[in-house]
Amino acid sequence: MLCYSGTAGYEELAEQAFTPLGDVSLSIERPLQAESAIAGRSAPARMKDEPAETPAEALASICTILAIGLFVFGFIFQNFEIPSGSMLNTLLIGDHVVVDRITLAPPTKWAPFVHYRAVRRGDIIVFMKPNPESPDLILVKRTIGIPGDHIHLRHGVVYLNGVAQSEPYAIQPSDDGNPQDSYQPYRDDFPSVTPSPDEQVTEVWREELPEHIQGDDLVVPPGYVFAMGDNRTKSLDGRYWGFVPQQNILGRPLFVYWSFQTPADQENKTSIGDRIGFIFHIVTHIFSDTRWKRTLHVIR
Repeated sequence: MLCYSGTAGYEELAEQAFTPLGDVSLSIERPLQAESAIAGRSAPARMKDEPAETPAEALASICTILAIGLFVFGFIFQNFEIPSGSMLNTLLIGDHVVVDRITLAPPTKWAPFVHYRAVRRGDIIVFMKPNPESPDLILVKRTIGIPGDHIHLRHGVVYLNGVAQSEPYAIQPSDDGNPQDSYQPYRDDFPSVTPSPDEQVTEVWREELPEHIQGDDLVVPPGYVFAMGDNRTKSLDGRYWGFVPQQNILGRPLFVYWSFQTPADQENKTSIGDRIGFIFHIVTHIFSDTRWKRTLHVIR
């Protein structure tokens, strides 16, 4: 940011380099005398000479700090809360995460020094739900397929380009006595089974889905990714509303900065009374119900 220009300084240095020693001693004597005079003055006297910061300058400093903070937390990083269990056990209900909004963003010419990259298979992404019924809903899911990939499920197991995937983080269908966790044809053998009228499939996706099926595979088109939750039996994901446009992707979560034990139905309690009640609950239980072991937990 700072630079030096001009030749006068260099010429002066050159002249001093060839000046006899006696002349040099004279040239530095006055500054030393001035320094000794300053050193002899009392500290309060020196402080009086320093100009005090005016209210306008103090306000300008505060505004600068706020502007930098808003830029960092609005364009580079952003915090989100996990409201549902669709990403269990990777993300828990009540996790508060820091999201990197730069890495997966479209490259820009004004910041060539910033590291950008395309979305990869396995990336956890935060994005705007691609559904006209709820256009402002922000979701977090795991990227399963990128443009050109062929995807299908067999009894919950993901096959990517014909190869079964090992996903130790995914919760698969099971016979644990919970009907929601048991095998369901459309969900677990997607997309070879046509969705029934009872399935929670959006009307738009119900019409578009056949256009993207080749054989038993779903083919991801250019400019889109296919994403699902890690809790496969309790996730309303791409199987129900389709592909994620890459321009809808807001970023990727980096780590959990705070995690608080939150009821699964808390996201449905939207009244002012419910919200105030839960805030009071947090204040009174912040030490006992905080998941301290998840603090700074890296998300993978």
